[in-house]
Amino acid sequence: MNTESRKYVIIVFIFLVGISYVIRLFYMQILDESWMLRAQEIAEKRKEITPNRGAIFDRNNKQIVSNKVYYNLMFVEDKLHNFDANAFAKMLGWTKEQVLARFEEIKKGEGTYYNRHSKKRTSNYLKSRAYPFLKELTLDEILKIAPFLDKFPGFYEEATSMRSYPFANGANILGYLSEVTGEEIKKDRFYKPANNIGRTGLERYYEKELRGRKGIKYVVASAMNNTIQPYANGKYDTVSKPGANLILGIDISLQAYCEKLMQNKKGCIVSIEPSSGEILSFVSAPSFDPNLLIGKRNISQNYPKLNKDPNLPLYPRPLASEYPPGSIFKLVQGLVGMQEGVITENTGFPCNKSMVGCHGHAMATDIPKAVQYSCNPYFYYVMKKIIQQGKKKNTFADAEIGLAKWVKYMNSFGLGIKLQTDITGIKKGLIPGPAFYDKWYGHHNWQFNSIQSISIGQGEVKLTPLQMANIAVIIANKGWFYTPHFVKSISGKGPLERLKIKNYTMVESKYFPAVIEGMRRVVNEPGGTANSAKLTDIIIAGKTGTVQNPHGKDHSVFIAFAPLDNPKIAIAVFIENSGFGGTWAAPTASLVIEKYLTGKITNESKEKRIIDAKLSNIEIERE
Repeated sequence: MNTESRKYVIIVFIFLVGISYVIRLFYMQILDESWMLRAQEIAEKRKEITPNRGAIFDRNNKQIVSNKVYYNLMFVEDKLHNFDANAFAKMLGWTKEQVLARFEEIKKGEGTYYNRHSKKRTSNYLKSRAYPFLKELTLDEILKIAPFLDKFPGFYEEATSMRSYPFANGANILGYLSEVTGEEIKKDRFYKPANNIGRTGLERYYEKELRGRKGIKYVVASAMNNTIQPYANGKYDTVSKPGANLILGIDISLQAYCEKLMQNKKGCIVSIEPSSGEILSFVSAPSFDPNLLIGKRNISQNYPKLNKDPNLPLYPRPLASEYPPGSIFKLVQGLVGMQEGVITENTGFPCNKSMVGCHGHAMATDIPKAVQYSCNPYFYYVMKKIIQQGKKKNTFADAEIGLAKWVKYMNSFGLGIKLQTDITGIKKGLIPGPAFYDKWYGHHNWQFNSIQSISIGQGEVKLTPLQMANIAVIIANKGWFYTPHFVKSISGKGPLERLKIKNYTMVESKYFPAVIEGMRRVVNEPGGTANSAKLTDIIIAGKTGTVQNPHGKDHSVFIAFAPLDNPKIAIAVFIENSGFGGTWAAPTASLVIEKYLTGKITNESKEKRIIDAKLSNIEIERE
């Protein structure tokens, strides 16, 4: 045979060998499920070490979220030798049928794998893999079982952890954990079946920081699947990294006090430290004990009840409720009017009740008096001057220009946009612009008279309580704010970088003192609408609002900051269906301010009146 012939023989031989290998690999990987199962078994030798989830502390280093040890009763079917189902059922206080049904439930829960080439469906359940027979057992529960487990080879207890809440407060802030879904496992390889994930609140927003980093341990196992020793003396193992601890701006004692003041009421209290933007308290009333949603058993029992409660305890009102702000909105209108130059601090307007209803008071001859008296006609005049500045001869075109500029001012105050805070579920409220009214009336078919109710925070304007509190922050700071946020520090490294940026409004600082003086008079001078908030040793600057409610009794709102000269706290109180702002919201805010700044309450009768008041009713509208 010549050289040329041998070359072709070799090529054919190599080609046939290659084809045979390809066919064999195709059979092993696609058609024969036993190899897939073997690969899964090998993967079981790679042990993941789940780190401890990070804890959460308040601003005074009180631990408000911790981890508590629970136990899962695990089993490996391959090791269930001479399993006595009757005896096992008796130990648990079950029936034999219940035990067998639980095994089937576990197998069914693992689902199946469909091989589209072989047209066969194979169970994902593996006899060599450990599964939880019972989950989330307390120490007392596992102690009743553990002494008897040596009679049931293949069963063993495994320690796990779940959240624990030493304080029964802040449920809408903290959120809760629940088991991951199949889709979540597919999206993120960190998770395995029965793992927990942050579902709401800070647990959800800071999930990646709190969960830590898993470690890997490789082991050499015998043919019976028993671990013998670490692989390569642990050379390829990686150490798990515990989750980051979060330190919040929340003062848990203040939070608990605010929740007490809001018992039997619907509404919100949001307080913020003006100098940092850290949220001090954040109450959505009614609330619930976060311990009710620890673990699958508690969630399955309590979540449906909370979800069906007509008072909506799961609903985070400070973030998601969009209310008309009422008269607190006048503060912003006055500031914009001065910045635009359409009024000055000393501009006066008559209290023209033919324009809009108003309570009896002396003429507001300047901004401080207009704020002090909360004069409705005054701020109608102000808004008209902002909107209709004569930039165009056509009044409709002129109103469009004026309103568009007004919207920019509102946005600079964080209104009508989402405050990019560190929690999910936040809404942006509503600041209606030209496009909004074009849809209602048609282009160039509206002017100030069509939209005048927004002058005093009624009509189409909507704010969240968090935005209301931030207005108080901005005025306390004379024109700037840090985005309100919950987390003060992540493992000692401070808050997220974007929360360290100062945000400036379009209003210069020189225009704020006139409004602040009016707010001081609201609380501390005769004729003010919030004398019920006055404190002996602390000067509060505030503004009341009485929000018209088409679904029932008006809402009571009050924003404030204190002390006047060196503000340490800014606050918004919104109490639904309770009437005048000075009657309920204002005194409630003053109690919170005094408690935070002094640690005590001097007017116990005022405190008792607020705590004992029952202002809630079952029917509620999501405004």
